[in-house]
Amino acid sequence: MDPQTRPALEPYDYDLLVIGGGSGGLAVAKEAAALRKKVLILDLEAPSPRGTKRGSSLNMDSGRKFLQQASLLGKAVQDSQKYGWRFKEEVQHSWSELVEAVQEQVKARSLELKRELKRCGVFYLNAGGEIVAPHAVQVTDMNGRKRHLTAETLVIATGDRPQYLDVPGGQHCLTSEDLLSLPLPPGGTLVVGGSAEGLECAGFLSGLGLPVTVMLQPDLLPGFDQKMAQKIENHMILAGVNFLYHCSLAKVEQAETCSKDFLSGVSAVTPEQLSKGKRLRVTIICKDGQTKQEDFDTVVLSVGRKACSSDIGLQCVGVQRSPDSGRILVNERDQTSVDHIYAIGSVQHGRPTTTGLSVHAGTLLARRLYAGDAILCDYTNVPTVVLTPVEYAACGLSEEKATLTLGEATIEVYHSFYWPLEWTLPARNKNSCYVKVICHISDQERVVGLHVLGPNAADILQGFVAAMKCGLTKRQLDATVGLHPGSAQVFTSLTQTQRMSEALMLRGHC
Repeated sequence: MDPQTRPALEPYDYDLLVIGGGSGGLAVAKEAAALRKKVLILDLEAPSPRGTKRGSSLNMDSGRKFLQQASLLGKAVQDSQKYGWRFKEEVQHSWSELVEAVQEQVKARSLELKRELKRCGVFYLNAGGEIVAPHAVQVTDMNGRKRHLTAETLVIATGDRPQYLDVPGGQHCLTSEDLLSLPLPPGGTLVVGGSAEGLECAGFLSGLGLPVTVMLQPDLLPGFDQKMAQKIENHMILAGVNFLYHCSLAKVEQAETCSKDFLSGVSAVTPEQLSKGKRLRVTIICKDGQTKQEDFDTVVLSVGRKACSSDIGLQCVGVQRSPDSGRILVNERDQTSVDHIYAIGSVQHGRPTTTGLSVHAGTLLARRLYAGDAILCDYTNVPTVVLTPVEYAACGLSEEKATLTLGEATIEVYHSFYWPLEWTLPARNKNSCYVKVICHISDQERVVGLHVLGPNAADILQGFVAAMKCGLTKRQLDATVGLHPGSAQVFTSLTQTQRMSEALMLRGHC
């Protein structure tokens, strides 16, 4: 739907103009249009420095899930033999077919999103926007043509993108957004950074049978429960992932030709592809100051994300940002320092960043603006998931945060390992899956943190998230009837506490 300007008698061209196609921006636009407001989205799908276009955050989350599923299917093929399946031919993985399928699905999803916006009455432009006056935006399309449009209310939903390291040879590195642009398998891969994004990439590539090394910079899953993070690390080590500790990346340079892992799963390789398949020699600085060199086929950076807020004219109208991260400062109403400008999603400073939360916040913002609602988005107890091979989902406080805010003496941590029934026939590791429930003792043992590590962890957790919103207590959890033979029933029968486990260990009984 082509954007239009209003008649001269109207004060603004649009009621609402959204800069950025993040999931929160899409949500606020659709809801505002449903409330009969004239809405325009400016969504310039800018490529990464390596030329990869990412689309909306909804597409990015879909891509993450597809990649996780690809690695899980490889393990399922191995398990299937214990379930009586036999294959006439050796099962192999084709990187090129995976890349093509995921890219086609992402394109189809992008087209469907645009059709949905059109059905909702939202005007959409594949163009960039820069605020040049309090209510005016300079729009620049893909061909460089510029024009000015005005709106009564502006919403910033530009999201964030992976950061690159300023090291010699940094141009040879990729981010997670670039992986599916590779014509050949990544081969032996160094993942720099232990963030959720980095561990997901490492787990996916390892699941495809590729050699993977993770260089932690500086911590594993910062911001997450560290005991759960250690369990994820242990599982990945058992799966063959190598971890480097207390190291930093100093230099990346091209070496000789690619390794056999780089060419695995490729039936025909062109000379051009071979020229692009040179190995990378990585110089690593260790904790003691010593340097060492290792060769990899691919280096993937996962060292944090930076808000896309530097070139949209925020300084022109006085919108305040964090000097460190560039993220926009907002109040409890998602309002910036300028009354008629709002920010939604990961471009916000100091807020959790999940797609589901952005969609929810965007919908509530539109209702506050145009439906007279007063409901604010609750940014506490936001569920999140890490799509590692053994999936991790959490809601509420980590054990470290609960100890810090409530006091160690006032929390009780119930925990248990569990063995999914489908894992018993292939005899997978019995102690890979784990749950933890953190309770506030002095508040009737109200549940303040839920953590699950296991297959389909996000699906298991979702219902308990609703219960936490209603003030779930340990007593209510115990009174819940478990659904056999599902894995979620483990939450309804937790009796062992960490204090009990630690006491048994001290006595030497385990």
